[in-house]
Amino acid sequence: MRIAFILLLLFCNFLGYTQELPPIQNYAPVDYGAGTQNWTISQSGEKFIYVANNAGLLEFNGAQWKLYPSPNGTYIRSVNVVGDLIYTGCYMEFGYWERNEHGILNYVSLTNKLEEDLIEDEQFWNILEFEKWLLFQSLDRIYIYDTTDKTFDILEAKSIRAKIFNVDDTIYFQNVNEGIFKIENGKSVLVSNDEVIKKNVVVGVFSINNRLLILTERSEFYFLTPKGLESWNIEGSKELSSVNVYSSLRLEDGSFILGTISKGIYHLDTNGRIIRKINQAKGLNNNTVLSIFEDVENNLWLGLDNGISTINLNSPFNEYIDKIGRLGAVYASIIFDNILYLGTNQGLFYKRLNEEGDFEFVEKTNGQVWCLKSIDNTLFCGHNAGTFVIEDNLAKQISEFPGTWNFKAISDNPNLILQGNYSGLSIIEKLNEEWRFRNKIEGFDISSRFIEFIGQNQILVNHENKGIFNISVDKDFKRVLNIEEETSKGIGSSLISYNNNPLYTTNNGVFKYDREHKKFTLDSLLTGKLFNKDEGIIGVLNADNNANRLWGFTESNIVYVSPGKFNNEPQAVRIPVPSYFRRILGVPGFESITPLNKRLYLIGISNGYITLDLEKLKPKEYIISINGISKEFHDAPGDRISFNGPSELDFKENNLNFSFGVAEYDKYSEVNYQYKLDGAYDNWSNWSLIPEISFKNLPYGDYKFNVRARVGNTLTKNTATYEFVILRPWYASVWAIIAYVLAALFLAVLTHKIYRGYYKKQQKRLLSENKRKLKQKKLKAQKEIIQIRNEQLQNEIESKNRELAISTMSIIRKNEFLNAIKDQLKDSESDLQVRNVINIIDRNINNSDDWKFFEEAFNNADKGFLKKIRKLHPELTPNDLRLSAYLRLNLSSKEIAPLLNISVRSVEVKRYRLRKKINLLHEESLTDYILGL
Repeated sequence: MRIAFILLLLFCNFLGYTQELPPIQNYAPVDYGAGTQNWTISQSGEKFIYVANNAGLLEFNGAQWKLYPSPNGTYIRSVNVVGDLIYTGCYMEFGYWERNEHGILNYVSLTNKLEEDLIEDEQFWNILEFEKWLLFQSLDRIYIYDTTDKTFDILEAKSIRAKIFNVDDTIYFQNVNEGIFKIENGKSVLVSNDEVIKKNVVVGVFSINNRLLILTERSEFYFLTPKGLESWNIEGSKELSSVNVYSSLRLEDGSFILGTISKGIYHLDTNGRIIRKINQAKGLNNNTVLSIFEDVENNLWLGLDNGISTINLNSPFNEYIDKIGRLGAVYASIIFDNILYLGTNQGLFYKRLNEEGDFEFVEKTNGQVWCLKSIDNTLFCGHNAGTFVIEDNLAKQISEFPGTWNFKAISDNPNLILQGNYSGLSIIEKLNEEWRFRNKIEGFDISSRFIEFIGQNQILVNHENKGIFNISVDKDFKRVLNIEEETSKGIGSSLISYNNNPLYTTNNGVFKYDREHKKFTLDSLLTGKLFNKDEGIIGVLNADNNANRLWGFTESNIVYVSPGKFNNEPQAVRIPVPSYFRRILGVPGFESITPLNKRLYLIGISNGYITLDLEKLKPKEYIISINGISKEFHDAPGDRISFNGPSELDFKENNLNFSFGVAEYDKYSEVNYQYKLDGAYDNWSNWSLIPEISFKNLPYGDYKFNVRARVGNTLTKNTATYEFVILRPWYASVWAIIAYVLAALFLAVLTHKIYRGYYKKQQKRLLSENKRKLKQKKLKAQKEIIQIRNEQLQNEIESKNRELAISTMSIIRKNEFLNAIKDQLKDSESDLQVRNVINIIDRNINNSDDWKFFEEAFNNADKGFLKKIRKLHPELTPNDLRLSAYLRLNLSSKEIAPLLNISVRSVEVKRYRLRKKINLLHEESLTDYILGL
């Protein structure tokens, strides 16, 4: 037990003196949107953080930062939250901020209640609550404000650095060149005027065992005794002698935090021993610490000269981050002879547990280290180049057979060790107290990263892609006798031994080796514990057989399985981690978690390592709150909605934004939010990291907004709600609906009248249309009658024309006949009777009655022609008209000659004369002209 205690003490020393630190979160000015310097920090009952910043008052609710500019535009130097009020002090002003019904802080000044004027250029650096009083401290005075009767008392207190301390319900402060004073009955009472105090600035006053402990800016501690000041000689005095302390705080656990100028912070335990040093090189945002604050969950807040840093002192995780890339990704780790060894992709590094400083490199181990195993009190290093034995922090290569993945002791032969290599299996042998490479096992050349014994000469080898090989070797481990293959049961496979049982794990679950049937079968119990409906193990399992824990990693949890307290049924514990954690573990399949003691584990990451302390895993409760509700407009800034006022919103205000959050400041606690809006979206949304949501164009109606959060795997204790009503738009109001009904009735009546009028018009139109159609039918009938008459007339004309043609042809034939007889009689013309006959023939040929008959028939057939030609050519003689009529009938000269009782030659002469009378051109045809009229 004594040895174990000494080892534990050494190990604790190691944790304190290395660069392994609690998680640190940094907030730069660009993150919180304000000035660089942060002077004091306080916290409200809702766990909101308030910071006195150069640009104003900063509020942080765990999800979002908000800046309230100072009331007079100057730096805010001090802040202290008392109840629901946030008191601040700045240049020539102090007062308090009070939250209004919209959730926004409004400032109320207290300086206007003073009966005495402030000193010129006075700034208020400190605010302290004491019972019913508030003390506002400048470099010249302390203003004591009675919150009951709202009155002030003023104490003169000149100081170089405004510091005021409440120790054991007594208020202490320093006067320049005078000493330490306390306040009693509203008056300053000298406590000590020791020369040390006169010459040094006091930055801290504490109480240890009812003794007053004073800290100066030179990092010197003094106990105040009846005889005067007595130095507190502590272990870190020498190192602290060069440190200039600006701020200090005693934590709840009794330890001390010293905030320095240019050297970060020093954390001292109750005995004054330095636990850790944290500066900018080790993770802080800046090295000058202006203020220190411990919140209700023991997180340490540092107001820096440039930014803000939060240190999770009680986190189960501690970090060693390799910021310069010297270590690289950690693949293996082990404690051997009180030395921590880290196997990385850069080589092998080591550091003694009880020494301060950085890790040192083991020479000759450049390259990838895959495995570190302690067998037979010897530390073996599996390396890309082969196998090394580490002695006195020196590496001795005992095998050049490349790529040593793993080692397994051979229980029946302690002088032999089985190795898994890139290209099969090999044996190293202990000979004359020295280990050396003996042989490669012939007959198997597949990469053997995962190896387990299931018998004296029976070996299981897992290949990530090809599956399981059950290999039998000879008794000398020189050659393979038999190989049985079992195909892979999924991707991402690994093989380990847990409780002396080989376990084969893939993305499909955990499989246990059935020795009787010589095959792997699904272990539903372990699978159910390590895999659930939301997520399963990613990568390889790691077994801590000493503590009986089986470890694995999922996307958002570190999971381990161990036997239950009251039975052997395995119980799973899920340790939540943020979403980025799985990525910093490096390449899936090479996860490493090494037990440092029964409750402390080292997890290798891509740029160092993280330790996990199971003792610090404690359940916590979380509260979510709605921090703001605002209306959103596309053309104007949003207006905040009162939490306490009426929840009725005008319809045009139907775009709403809700902001919410959980006041949780642990770096490894990730907050996810889920919401629903009853009345619009009745199902819970997917989990999201965004602490706000907007709803656009909500219809009128009743709504209830619900939001909850999940911090890690823990749901918030409450669900924050807000009920509101979006009023009907004016066009959907009751009066509008009544108007719509009346308008509808009016439209119905109007429509009825319009339709009646329309149908009457239609009826009239139909009657008119029918009349029109009847008229059209009558007109059509009349037209048909006229057409018939025209046809009759046309027939008559055609008949007349035929008669005219017949008549004309008869006259022509008659005249031809008479002319023929006349020609026959011309030979006997001397005969009187013959001459009389010829005369009779001539009279018949020139009979005017024939012409009159022809003229009448011609006029009937071609009315108006003779009148028209007389009108056009009044100089024409009857004979000319007669010739024209014959030409109108398109008769030839030969046919016209008998009609005129002249020769054809004479007809041509007449035609010529007629052309001249009507002035026809030479090229124009007389017949065409006559026909064209």
